[in-house]
Amino acid sequence: MRDVFVLATATTPFRRFPEKSHQDLTREAYLAVLECAGLEASRIDATFFGSCAMHLFGQANIRGQVAFLPLVREGKYPGSAPIVNVEAGCATGALALQAARAAVASGDADIALAIGVEKVFIPEAPAKMLELFDSGMDRLHPEEWRALYMQKAESCGTTFAPRPDRITILDAVALGASWHMKTYGTTKAQLARVASKNHAHGVHNPNAQYREAMSVEAVLADKGVVHPFTRAMCAPMSDGAAAVLVGTREALASLERRARIRVAAVAAANGTRTSLEEASVTSVAGKKAFSRAGIAPSAIGVAEVHDSTAFAELAALEDLGFCGVGESGPFTDSGATSLGGKLPVNTSGGLESKGHPLAASGLAMAHEARLQLEGAAGARQAGSPTWALTHNAGGLVAFDEATSVVSLFVREG
Repeated sequence: MRDVFVLATATTPFRRFPEKSHQDLTREAYLAVLECAGLEASRIDATFFGSCAMHLFGQANIRGQVAFLPLVREGKYPGSAPIVNVEAGCATGALALQAARAAVASGDADIALAIGVEKVFIPEAPAKMLELFDSGMDRLHPEEWRALYMQKAESCGTTFAPRPDRITILDAVALGASWHMKTYGTTKAQLARVASKNHAHGVHNPNAQYREAMSVEAVLADKGVVHPFTRAMCAPMSDGAAAVLVGTREALASLERRARIRVAAVAAANGTRTSLEEASVTSVAGKKAFSRAGIAPSAIGVAEVHDSTAFAELAALEDLGFCGVGESGPFTDSGATSLGGKLPVNTSGGLESKGHPLAASGLAMAHEARLQLEGAAGARQAGSPTWALTHNAGGLVAFDEATSVVSLFVREG
């Protein structure tokens, strides 16, 4: 197996872009990543294209081929280079990167592109937006998870009562948060501290959807969504695109980039747990990634985790071994995850501030990891890290994400 290096990364701003098409966003991220690499398009051997929502716009199949069609016609993308479509809910971007890395490591490609493109804001059809997120759950056997969640809610002294005007996954994740609060004493103020910290980081990210600092008190006072979450604790609806080029050591040497950032490991796992007391899918993926890279969690200097809600960040901190089980609230309170802390987490602003255009999110995390390892993150730079971690998860099966992906990046030399 060959070593695989990050050649370049790029991301569009994350916003609501009703005026932009999938082809527009594809063009923007693709041309930006080529410019970042200083690479001729003809050198791309394969592309792994991620998108979750194009079917809502009438394009259920050949999504990447359609998104790249104008670029092919203009000679800006090599028409014979295969485009493989990837979809795994919110984990799509990281799985596209895993596939691109595997293609290079195996020798099938010397240079491969992973790109995620998403439009989820459909103001003229809000029901479609809810349909998209609800499709991240088992729609064929809904009676199974409804019974499971109602039973757990009763044991937590709360209710599971999803509404047709709210994303059902939020109710399920809120149930997990309520269980954590009852079991370990985690507080709503600690959830608010996560959101406040991420919004503070997002101030320094020009691509973030929200760039306003919020105090803990302001987060707590924001509009309620479902207990214990307020709006500021949840990722917003976002459109956008992000891309990562990976290649061999020889491909990297042929470019003018000075930083050598190796993709040390990418590990994925599928979620199955029906009890919150069991090991999570993220803990399984994390252990696989750390084992493959030959390091411990303590080696990580900066991390981007999948904070679709503030509680999701707390859960990830525990699942990835950055703190003990039940200790993520106090760990966050200590300032450890803030810039200047022991382990800065979500320096980009995270999904809560940066935004969450599903298939683009995991690749935007890799973009932040690259900037941090190169020392190019500006006001949000987290010291001089050698190792960076990204955690991208999507969908929901029982009490687990359907898929969780943990990627490790290391700066060499």
